[in-house]
Order: sequence, then structure tokens, then C-alpha cells
Amino acid sequence: MKRKSVIAFIIIAAMLGTPITGCGNARQTQTDTAPANSTEASSRPTDSQSVSSGTTQDSTSGQLKDDYNSAAYDAYISDSAACTESKESCIDGSRYEYVDNSLILPYYPDFSVPEWNTESYDKPDENGYCLVQTQPLSTFAADVDTASYSNIRRMIENGCSLSDIPADAVRPEEFINYFSYDLNKPGRGEKFGITTELSSCPWNDGHSLLFVGMTTQDLDLREAPDNNLVFLIDVSGSMSDENNLPLLQKSFDELIDALPENGTVSIVTYASGETVVLSGESMKNKQDIKDAIDGLAAGGATNGEQGIQKAYEIAEKYFIKGGNNRVIMATDGDLNVGISDPDELEDFISEKKKNGVFLSVLGFGMGNYKDDRLERLADCGNGNYSYIDSFFEAKKVLVDEMGSNLVTVAKDVKLQVEFNPLYVNGYRLIGYENRVMDATDFNDDTKDGGEIGAGHSVVALYEIIPSGSRDALTLRYQTGSVTPDKTAEKSEYDDEMALVKVRSKEPESDKSGLEEHAVIYADTVLDEASDSMKFAGLVAEFAMILGRSEHLGNGSLEDVMDGCKDLIGNDEYRNEFASLVRMIAKRER
Repeated sequence: MKRKSVIAFIIIAAMLGTPITGCGNARQTQTDTAPANSTEASSRPTDSQSVSSGTTQDSTSGQLKDDYNSAAYDAYISDSAACTESKESCIDGSRYEYVDNSLILPYYPDFSVPEWNTESYDKPDENGYCLVQTQPLSTFAADVDTASYSNIRRMIENGCSLSDIPADAVRPEEFINYFSYDLNKPGRGEKFGITTELSSCPWNDGHSLLFVGMTTQDLDLREAPDNNLVFLIDVSGSMSDENNLPLLQKSFDELIDALPENGTVSIVTYASGETVVLSGESMKNKQDIKDAIDGLAAGGATNGEQGIQKAYEIAEKYFIKGGNNRVIMATDGDLNVGISDPDELEDFISEKKKNGVFLSVLGFGMGNYKDDRLERLADCGNGNYSYIDSFFEAKKVLVDEMGSNLVTVAKDVKLQVEFNPLYVNGYRLIGYENRVMDATDFNDDTKDGGEIGAGHSVVALYEIIPSGSRDALTLRYQTGSVTPDKTAEKSEYDDEMALVKVRSKEPESDKSGLEEHAVIYADTVLDEASDSMKFAGLVAEFAMILGRSEHLGNGSLEDVMDGCKDLIGNDEYRNEFASLVRMIAKRER
């Protein structure tokens, strides 16, 4: 009879939604918000596995049921002893019990119950090639987010193979900008330093790779403006796992220790409702702030709307003119009460940022992580977005890079690259799909760009089809030269391959300024590519592999591994990158 029950369970489970084997021992089910290959990367089932709090008990029969899969449970325990009123029962030698209203399942050798994965990701279609003669301008908003890289790292370290990683979770620009590069510093009177370089493309023979790097001046935190920080912390039930609220608390304690003492800290929490834990506490009282953070506990629904409204209200109450006024939101993004639609959230945050309060977003957790919502929140709130998968990452984001992540030096930063058809036949911007702008938006100060912090860098890579190459496209009815050795009419710009323009505003200004940098063809072509150029190319190639890019050409994990050998050195982040590539390559053999 037990065998029949097991067979019945399997049949019914298949009808209700077939579980897909994920990373390591993790299992998942496709949902309407997560891609079919979305994976709860770090879930490692043990002899007892917790099911979501949808589990209930029938008060009449005492039988355990699961709201998500009650028929399957009925099939499994139909011939077993009923549960006692103490919510425990010995069933075929196994033991059931409730912990925090969740059913703890026994180890059962014949089958395991699928876990429910509702992680959600969203990314526009990959950028294709543009023909320079018809579309010479490439325009996009600066982006310093790094969440995609650390989130994918979490998946790989917890057993994901290539097929397990959701392609929509991979944003190449966030992979590239996770690392530091040797870039030119701003000159006297300049807001940005610009670095350009041209090399052969590692994954497409006959194509070139153009490196465009931009950086701001570092800032001594002792000279930084006063801080008005509001920590908006999700304490709902979905934040109870060790890598959610407990990791968040350790991370924020580290931030408090590193912050200068000028300014105030407020703490707003939200679950079923919002609570003001601290209001305008002096940063000199660091232990009191840490005690308040450490005393938080998770439970309840997720009313993000109330929490966000209260956080901005507090930020405006303690607003510091000329200071760093910022809401730092820490959550898994699972907003299930109040405003939850991404479009509504975007409108709400966009309206609030006009008051001069910026938003930074820190993502935590797995399994029900809502990357698509959090990225949009950060983008429309003039802030940056990071994913914290470990205490190691928390120190990087909140301590080592505190100045660049918390002190804004330029807002609404946009880049526009104009290509010269004399040298460039076609181009493709790698990544930045959700930051691409119309050419006319560049000079329009009402169009939002990205926020840049002190010491921040932005790197963009273009895959170039050179004029005269075998892949070059020609237009029958266009006149003028398409190769540098044959010009119908000489121009004073014939030595320029491209022009890089950067437009930005001061943090408290509504009017933008413009900086330009001509890319001289002869200066960009070096005898050997720099280490920064080489490494950025490897990172982009790895992201394209993970994202199943249709423009990958002959790129491969083996090529990335070979390229890493001479580039990682003593850089712990580059060493870690090489390790991730090896992990994925080993699982694909």
C-alpha cells in the first residue's frame, strides 16, 4: 500500500507542476514570475526540509495538509496514521512536526517534496548591431549597479550549472562594472576622467573591441557632506532565513562602525505595517544604532508601500541642505501588500526623488528574490543596486566602497558615443539594455540618467565591425568614404575614431554640463592590449556565455579560463572570478 501511495504522489505532483532539478540538491517549480530555469541556488535539503507557511492543519481530522499540494499529501499519507492533536505523529517510522507554522517534512527515501522558487528576473532583448552610416550615435545612462554579478556568483557557488542560471538574471554591464580597472583620473576642472582603448575581439575574429572607461575623483570621507540616512529594512516573514535578516544585521553593523559621526541615522521597518525604530539618531551614538538593528526580528506580510512612504517622510524631516540625504532599502523585494506593481513603484519613487532624497537598494535572500523589482526601484530613485550574498560582499559594498556608494558627485549622468564611419562600419553596445536612450534624450535635461558616486567608475564595451572588414555592410545609395585610405573629401576629424560625450548634473542642480573626449584612432591601437582591456573582455565573454548571447561567436569557457591565467595576480576579486569560471566549466564537462 505504501508503494501505491508513493506512485499516487508522483502522478499528482506531475499534474500540479513538475519540479525541475536545480543547483546541487535544490529543486524548483516554474512560476508565472520566474523563468523556467530560475533556480534557488543555495538551498541544500537536509533530512528535514521546510515548506512554505501555506501548510495548515485540518482541525477535524487532524490530518496534515499543504495548501499548495494538498492532493499529493493526501495520496502520501492516506494509509498512514493520523496526526495527533499535538501536531506530531509517527508515520511509517518518520516524524512530522510544526515549527513557526511551517511543516517540517521527514526524510523519506523514495521521493522528496519540491521547493517553491519564485525568483523573478526581467531583461530587454540583447542589443544588436547598428550601422554607423544610418545610426552613428549610441546613447545610454550610466549604470554602476553590481547586483547581477554577485547574485549569479551565489548561484554558481551553490551548485548551479550553466543551464540552471536564468539568462535574464545576467546583465553584462554589472559584471564588467563589478571590478576595478586602471583608468585615467579627472584632470583639472574636469568631473570625469575618460579612458579609451581598442583591441581585437576575443570571441569574434575580424571584429574589434572598444573600451570606454569613465571615473570620478576619490573623496576623503572626512571631507564628505553630512549624512541623513534612513535605513528602510524589510522584517517580513520572508526575511527570516540566515542569509536574509541576520546577514543584513551584521552588514549594517559593519556600516555603522565605518560611517563618520556627522549626521543622523533613522530606521524604518516594514512587514504587515511600518514601524519607526529610530528617528534622527545622532551618528555619534553608534552603539544605540547597532542595538536597534540587532534587536529586529522577522515576521508578517510585506507592505513595502507603507515602509517606503514612511522612510521618505523621515528623510524629508531631517533633510540636510547640501548633505547626503538617502534612503537605503534592504529587502528581498517580495512586496505582497500595498503597491507591488513595478510600474506603480517606479512612478512613486520617481516622484519622491525630486525632493533631493536618493535611494540605494541592497538585495538579500534567495528562493523568492525579486531582482526585477529592485533594479527598477534603484534606477528610478537615482541610486545604486547591490546584492549581498555574504558578509564578504557586505564589507565590499558598505565599507570598502562606501564613498562611491553613498556620496553622490553627479546625477543624471548620460554617455553618448558618436562613431566615425571612416573607421567603424557597425557597433554593438554590450549590456546596458535597460539603460539605452534615444539620441535626442542626451541633451534633454528632463530625461533621467544614472547616479555616480565619489571614486565610482563606469566601463562600457563596444563590439566593433571595422570599415572594410569581411562583415562590413555597405549601402548602395550612400556617398562618401567608408575606409580610412580613400576619402572623397578630407575632414579635420579624419584621425578620430569616435567622440565620447558625457552629460551630468551637480547633485542639487537641474541643469546639466557637458564634457567631450575625442577617441584618436592611432592612440587607441596599442601593440598589446592593457590588462584592464583584456580582463574586461573576459568578463564580458563570461557574461555572454551565461546569458546565452546570440553574438557569442567562438567564445568559450576554455578561452576565458586561459585568459585569466596571466591577469588575476593578487586581486582577490579577479581570483574569485577565475574560480567561478572553473566551477561552471567543470560542470559542463
